[in-house]
Amino acid sequence: MRALITGANGQLGKALRDQIPAETQVDWVDLPDLDISKATDVEAWFLAHCPYDLVINCAAFTNVDGCEADFAAAFAANALGPMNLARACASCGATLVHVSTDYVFPGTEPGARVESDVPAPISAYGRSKLAGEGLALSANPRTHVVRTAWLYGDGKNFVRTMLSVAQTHDEVTVVDDQLGNPTSAADLAHEIVRIAATTDYGVWHCTNEGTCSWADFTEAIYKISGIDCHVRRCSSADWKRMNPQSADRPAFSSLENAKLKATIGNEMRPWREALEEYLCDK
Repeated sequence: MRALITGANGQLGKALRDQIPAETQVDWVDLPDLDISKATDVEAWFLAHCPYDLVINCAAFTNVDGCEADFAAAFAANALGPMNLARACASCGATLVHVSTDYVFPGTEPGARVESDVPAPISAYGRSKLAGEGLALSANPRTHVVRTAWLYGDGKNFVRTMLSVAQTHDEVTVVDDQLGNPTSAADLAHEIVRIAATTDYGVWHCTNEGTCSWADFTEAIYKISGIDCHVRRCSSADWKRMNPQSADRPAFSSLENAKLKATIGNEMRPWREALEEYLCDK
């Protein structure tokens, strides 16, 4: 098997290095070697390196606030990029796994969202990612869209930010009314490889099990790490007043791994268990 992993230097791209079967021939690529938002660059890459059996797209513009400031760049990376890859995959019969987000949902209803729930993003980031889902699915029938959430791994992420803040502060203010699923990049990578081997194309949800708030998540980080830093809980409205340029986030963006449970089986662990392993390995 020959595979292409885009966004290979990101958290998920790095995690996939430990999960892709050793016998697979893999091209690991990231900027500046391949800009997936440029159709001509993608076409040239595939002409030079095809045929591929599998492409996993981990490349994205993930700065949620930055997407508000530059929607054109967000749309290019998060919508046109997956479309370009899907078209190239269709031309050589390759399977595409495209990674998306819980932020495609508005978060207005309590409870976990399943794959069949109707998306309605409230941020530029969410809108760009939802567009990417539709364009990828339309351009290549052999496409898996894998939505995940609150990802942490080897790279810049919320866990590392909270650990860094605790080195210089006795207290940190964290939003308490946005609920979701903290997800280990290592666990997600494991499940993506399993999904890629199936022919159940379409949308999947894949997060660690369990729901918490950002404040709950932060307190767990400090408790597991043995760090004495107080978490002061605030509302999204309070945070918006303190940070008026920040993008709106969904209040309830927890995902239910319904398709995994109904097909190949859900092997995603409880989020606290995955977090403990991550912090103990640091």
